[in-house]
Order: sequence, then C-alpha cells, then structure tokens
Amino acid sequence: MELHLQGRTALITGAAGGIGRAVARALAAEGVRVALLDRDAVALAETAESCPGSVAVVADVTDEEAVADAVAHAVTALGALHTVVCCAGISGPVGSGIEQTSLAQWQAVFAVNVTGAFLVLRAALPALRATPAASVVLLASDSAFVASPGMAPYGASKAALVQFGRALSVDLAADDVRVVTVSPSIVDTPMSRGDLGDDAFASPSFPVQSADQIAAHVVYLASPRAAAVNGSGILSDFGFSARSGFPA
Repeated sequence: MELHLQGRTALITGAAGGIGRAVARALAAEGVRVALLDRDAVALAETAESCPGSVAVVADVTDEEAVADAVAHAVTALGALHTVVCCAGISGPVGSGIEQTSLAQWQAVFAVNVTGAFLVLRAALPALRATPAASVVLLASDSAFVASPGMAPYGASKAALVQFGRALSVDLAADDVRVVTVSPSIVDTPMSRGDLGDDAFASPSFPVQSADQIAAHVVYLASPRAAAVNGSGILSDFGFSARSGFPA
C-alpha cells in the first residue's frame, strides 16, 4: 500500500530506543525526514545513524523551555512539520501499591507521560497547523483500558493520555490536524525488560509484541491513508480486553 508519506516530515520523542527508535526508522524507511528528540544523547545519535537526513535534538520532555527550543530547532531544520509522534514514556514504580508510592514518583510518571506530550504538542501546533493533512500519534498503552496490580500511576497516566488525545482531536478538528493513539500490551523493549526482567521474555507466559510491530501501526496512522481515523486509535492487545470472565 502506498502511504503517501514520501517527502513529509515528523518529530518523534523518546527516539533514543524502544518504540521511539523503531518508529523513527520505520518512518524514515517510508521517505519521511525525521527529527529525533530524547534526553539520551548517546543513544539518540545511534538512532540518527540509521535515519538518513535526520535531525537529532537532545531535550527532556518535562523541561518547558528546553522543549520549546527543541521543537523550534526541529521545525527550522526540517522546514515543515507534518507529524508528531509522542513516544517518550516511563513506567514508574511497578508492583507497588499507592501506599508505597511517593508523591514524587507519581508526579514523575505524569510529567513524562502526559505533561511531556502536552509541552511538545503545544510547541508544535503552529507548525502542524501550517501543513496539510497533519497528524499526531500518541503512544499510550492497554493499561489505559485494563489494570495490572501495582501499576496505578502508569495506568492512570496512559488513560489521561488517551483522553488528552481525544480532547485534542476535537479542538483541532477544523485545523486539518488529526490526533490518534496506539495502545499496545507488552512490547519487548528495554523498559519492559527493566520492569519484568529478561527471564520473563525468555519463555513468556504472555503474548509479546515487537517495537517494529507497533511502529507499523504508527506509520499507517500517521499517513494520509488514515484520514478518517481521528480521536480514536488502535488497541493492540491480542484481543485480551475483549474477553469476558463469564464461565460459559
């Protein structure tokens, strides 16, 4: 399928690894010139090496001034901005109830997963409005819809991100800027392995997706081919959330 992405541009946050790196490479392979944003300069440079013509910008998505400068630099370097993909995210405390969760831990999760997307998109909106068929893709999680024990901060932040995307799609309906989400279940990334341990992925008792599989969803949703998809997205969870507990 021709996705009509050749010659377009995109800014990807969290591009130093995991899903962000996979998205950057997948978009670049479709002829998109990408700007890469992450706070890890060394890993970001590795991503940039595999994305010809890319622009690497080191910034922390929770830093308002740094984000504004980074987005401005990316837009200037790219010349235009057609798509923003917000992949930057952290899991925060895993396996802890809220009694064991500090306010600082709770706020850190929301700062990256929700406020980071807000800051990036607020800075990027003028450039997105100036291009035809612009798109925003937010990387959420199936944890926005279902809950796992000991992950209340993460689930709450991803649910907030999904609703943020829905609300933003309404606000931007007249501006030719679509906003969609991708909500995967467990993806084999360094973050997931850090939370669950490498042994959990050796012979997993749960279905696992690759970062490249999620990137394929993002590439389609970012493209003009997905023009009718707005304010919603893809729940990529092997159908688990559709299952009933009814014993029949």
